[in-house]
Amino acid sequence: MAKVQIHVLPAQAVVNFKITIKNLLSYQTKTMLFTEIKNTISSFDFNQISEERKTILQPLVDYIQNKVDSKLPIRLNMICTHNSRRSHLSQIWAQTAATHFSVQNVSCYSGGTEATALFPKVAETLQNSGFKIKTISEGQNPVYSIKFGANELPVIGFSKTYDDDFNPESEFVAIMTCSQADGGCPFIAGAEKRIPITFEDPKVSDGTPQQKEIYLERSLQIGTEMFYAFSQIKQ
Repeated sequence: MAKVQIHVLPAQAVVNFKITIKNLLSYQTKTMLFTEIKNTISSFDFNQISEERKTILQPLVDYIQNKVDSKLPIRLNMICTHNSRRSHLSQIWAQTAATHFSVQNVSCYSGGTEATALFPKVAETLQNSGFKIKTISEGQNPVYSIKFGANELPVIGFSKTYDDDFNPESEFVAIMTCSQADGGCPFIAGAEKRIPITFEDPKVSDGTPQQKEIYLERSLQIGTEMFYAFSQIKQ
């Protein structure tokens, strides 16, 4: 009877193999973003984020990390007054960052204290940064499909209130992206945590020659800070 030889790999070899597979899977996930978006991401410089802003972002990092450690779904609801500019930029960049860093079970939403419309300059700014955007429906409150990767589900962008049926009813964090909403909404029903991460409104540049520059500046700031937050997550 032939002898069967069983080779047992050393423990360190097994560990190294697992790390290699994990890195490969991580690499594959990161390459799913559109090339133009990856080019935009390459401009993000975490060193440009002040210590004060990193302190403001830390509660978001802690919230996501706690959910990851507990293997629970992560629901982020970005809230601003009109759900037209900053909240959409925050939602879309956060969802993109979650995919880039392979943080699983992340669903990003946005809403306002009132519904208006996603401001067209926001869609244009994102498109110029590499996102593929289609208008699903026209009207006073258009609906957009916003894709960041060929094999990823699109973010559906339109203006809505934060408690709209499109958004989660409970077990989410309310991220207040503008000071007006933060001050005007002392209570967000269903939110298990409330985190103010406010940004200056690019609306101040509407109708000026600096509009394109200001919207891009705000989008890149939000993108950089969302990517910084997700880069801190240990898995």
